[in-house]
Amino acid sequence: MAEADPRPHARDVIDSGPRFTAVQAAALDAQLTGLSAADALARLIGERLAGRIALVSSFGAEAAVLLHMVASIDASVPVLFLDTGKHFPETLAYRDALAEQLGLTDLRNLTPDPADLAARDAAGERWSYDPDGCCDLRKVRPLARALAGFDATISGRKGFQAGTRAALPLVEIDTTDAAGRLKINPLRDWGKADLDAYFEAHDLPRHPLEAQGYPSIGCAPCTSPVAPGEDPRAGRWRGFAKVECGIHVGGDGG
Repeated sequence: MAEADPRPHARDVIDSGPRFTAVQAAALDAQLTGLSAADALARLIGERLAGRIALVSSFGAEAAVLLHMVASIDASVPVLFLDTGKHFPETLAYRDALAEQLGLTDLRNLTPDPADLAARDAAGERWSYDPDGCCDLRKVRPLARALAGFDATISGRKGFQAGTRAALPLVEIDTTDAAGRLKINPLRDWGKADLDAYFEAHDLPRHPLEAQGYPSIGCAPCTSPVAPGEDPRAGRWRGFAKVECGIHVGGDGG
């Protein structure tokens, strides 16, 4: 039986259809399921989506695993980092050191639009009363602009991180816009033991805040340490009815 073609349909100036359909995403998911994370990524980066895929990374507590995996396949794959202006200084230093160690050649620091900030967060305090609005300004909008030229992104989400992430597929349609862009979750079924083993096997540096009780690290004002037994993401937006930043929606986490 012929293999389903997961490539986007041909597009021209009058074609406003999505890059991929849900049927195509499901077909690609079925073709790759059963491969190791590294093998699935190698096939996508080197064959199916060559030149049309980017890795979105927070350079957080577990980010080094996926960054190393991608760099080992092709260090020129674009790596998109949302430089919100609110990160811990430790995260920025870790980003720079890890990018140099891994030899990443296309690290893109995405910053908020100054006009947006002036109009909606001139005091820089929106996070304290409207975290959704702050994330929209500093994460969602910059990422949307940067992704215009890509057909797929690689995400570091994992099923164990939160209940909202328990049923992640390997390949899915990005529900944050109508572009029909693919989202790839190669580590969806990895547990903490798998991650720890990878760190050790490849001698990867840990984020300096992890040892201080931060298993999930976002912007400094909205991230707090997590107590033993808590959900790993319990320290994100503590005190708010918010569990995701907005770049991943639809119940699948972010």
